[in-house]
Amino acid sequence: MPDNDLLHRFIIENTRIRGEVVHLNATWKAVLERYDYPENVQHILGEAFAACALLSATIKYEGSLILQIRGSGPLHLLVVQSTSEGTLRGLARWNDDVPKDDLKKIFGTAQMVITIEPPSGEPYQGIIALEGKQIQDAIESYFKQSEQLNTRLWLAANKDTCTGFLLQELPETKNGIFSTPDEDRNNWEHAQALSNTLSRDELLSLSTKEILHRLFHEDDIRLFEPSPISFRCNCSNDRISKMIFSLGLNEARSIISEQGKIQVDCEFCNAQYNYDSIDVENLFASNTLTNGPTTHH
Repeated sequence: MPDNDLLHRFIIENTRIRGEVVHLNATWKAVLERYDYPENVQHILGEAFAACALLSATIKYEGSLILQIRGSGPLHLLVVQSTSEGTLRGLARWNDDVPKDDLKKIFGTAQMVITIEPPSGEPYQGIIALEGKQIQDAIESYFKQSEQLNTRLWLAANKDTCTGFLLQELPETKNGIFSTPDEDRNNWEHAQALSNTLSRDELLSLSTKEILHRLFHEDDIRLFEPSPISFRCNCSNDRISKMIFSLGLNEARSIISEQGKIQVDCEFCNAQYNYDSIDVENLFASNTLTNGPTTHH
């Protein structure tokens, strides 16, 4: 059985090849409970969730990592955000029937943007044109263009789980343990050839240890302790209150007058926040008492 919401890292001993395997079960179900995605959208979004989890363990960062695809096709927006704390959230937006395969037909003319947002300082963005048949093709292209690292992904998703498998060839160090470039190339080609035999059904149904035994039972594999992953949205009453406070009291009163309340819906988790006139007056009164006057004469 697949591992529950865990990401495993491994290396193939005496090579420069590392890898990751992720299974998302409860996390994925939490996403699907919030929106009724069509089957093909569900399939693509699930693969993106698995890919983002793999990326978050591959790229060193603090804060959040965001995988975003925006295009002109039937599926015009896909966003998945992971954090360095091991949480995920995401969404997709579509207009018409979404094809099952071929990124060009699914997204139209599109870009894939990978953004790293640190707790402080400027974010980093990598942007490439979206190309290939599947999301894994686009991410492999990103690593080839932006990171100059040989990277391969295998992704799969259904209504119960989404999962991913990653192989990556690490940069050669000055004190490399390999005698010739030919050995490095042979190791990489060998690992790829074995991994290409992994079927979609096996990826969805087998545990990490079963996958690694299935592929590399003749190799020496070092498997590290897994990292837990969970669904969590960072929306909160505190965040929404700060957003309303930033509007200013007059603007907030104006919205209340026109609409009877201020309603804020979180696109990621479908949570709804409602503020009536009493809530708004209390919000500004408490902030004024805490922070002092907001205007000076």
